Amino acid sequence: MHTFAPHFSLVAILALSAPAHAQEPASLTIPAFCGYSYPDPSAAKRDRKTGAVKKCDGELHFYFESATPGQVKVEIERLPKTLAAAIEISVGPHPGNNPARAKGKLAANDETTWMGTFGLHLPGTHKLIIKSIDGTPLIGIKAIVLSGSPANAVTVERRNASSVHLWYDVPKANVNDIEWFYCELTPKTDPLWTYYMATGWHRGYFGMQVNSKTERRVIFSVWDSGNEAVDRKKVKAEDLVQLIKKGDDVHAGGFGNEGTGGHSHLVHDWKLGDTIRFLVRAQPDGKHTTYTGWFSHVHGDSKSQQPDPWQLVASFKAPRDGKHLHGLYSFSENFSGRNGDRDRQADYGNVWLRTKNGEWLAVRGAKFTHDGHGKLRSDRRGGVRDGRFFLQHGNFATRTMRRNSKLTLPGKAGSPPADTPK
Repeated sequence: MHTFAPHFSLVAILALSAPAHAQEPASLTIPAFCGYSYPDPSAAKRDRKTGAVKKCDGELHFYFESATPGQVKVEIERLPKTLAAAIEISVGPHPGNNPARAKGKLAANDETTWMGTFGLHLPGTHKLIIKSIDGTPLIGIKAIVLSGSPANAVTVERRNASSVHLWYDVPKANVNDIEWFYCELTPKTDPLWTYYMATGWHRGYFGMQVNSKTERRVIFSVWDSGNEAVDRKKVKAEDLVQLIKKGDDVHAGGFGNEGTGGHSHLVHDWKLGDTIRFLVRAQPDGKHTTYTGWFSHVHGDSKSQQPDPWQLVASFKAPRDGKHLHGLYSFSENFSGRNGDRDRQADYGNVWLRTKNGEWLAVRGAKFTHDGHGKLRSDRRGGVRDGRFFLQHGNFATRTMRRNSKLTLPGKAGSPPADTPK
């Protein structure tokens, strides 16, 4: 749905528990490609056909849930003819300290090797860590088999956290005449491959992204008309979004693979503690609408806390539209499936809407939702803190929140922006 998001098929969590009369303990097999490589999230070489990790420079981290305390037996399945390796396994509450450890050497010809039995003293999420004792890479790990206490885990190769959203309340009397949409976004964490989107609507999205260890972006995109999902070259000319103008140093082009449309971004070095103000305007003209996005940086280390002047990102003309802003929302997304074990948090505050008649409306309510991956992972929620909405997901330690939960800000609203660009 959103920029650079990979597509994966979703399947149910494998959750097995033995009936009371069973002779064998319950078991859960977690393919090795579900593990997170640490400290480098890109260090593991995975095999989708076998579910194995052929090689990993560093540790592999796995997460599972247990509803009750008990004992869990851990076995390692390996690819045939894999070289022997001395490894260490630890299992402990997540988050938590002092995990129990077991050491062993995988026999050269054994495809399954018992590693140890661990006590689960508390219900909840547990982390299992595999690492090499002598520092050499992990080789040929096919799966982790847990037996004993009933356990649940994600067993498909999708390691990104679920996407989470805030859908903002709009008065019924104004649903068709919202011309301006304003939101202030403050990131609380900044792991790689995070997109914090502030002002989204029925035709586009506008937010800030962590692309690499050295590059961050502000992104503004608008979808084409039609139903083409992948290749923008297949979109009819009359259905293409047209770039009207863009700001200095802004890259503008197109995108595909999640629908198609006009894309623009500015490499911009925002930091934790900063707040970015986002503003979108819709200007209908017959069967077209021109959408324009501006942003303004409030530097967290500035004594005055005064925002920088507005910067234009881009202005796109969208065909087959002719509407004002609809379906207003914010979201947080982990757009690469490698580090969904990292915590993502951002605050979304001082949200305002302005009608075509110039009336500012404060947004005080929102609805929390998540994508389909949120059915497999429970580490996603929204909430209210310090007079603002927030979204949090990832890390397997985030408390869960029911889809469609309502959120309401307490107290009085702040003030709309006084410096709206012309």
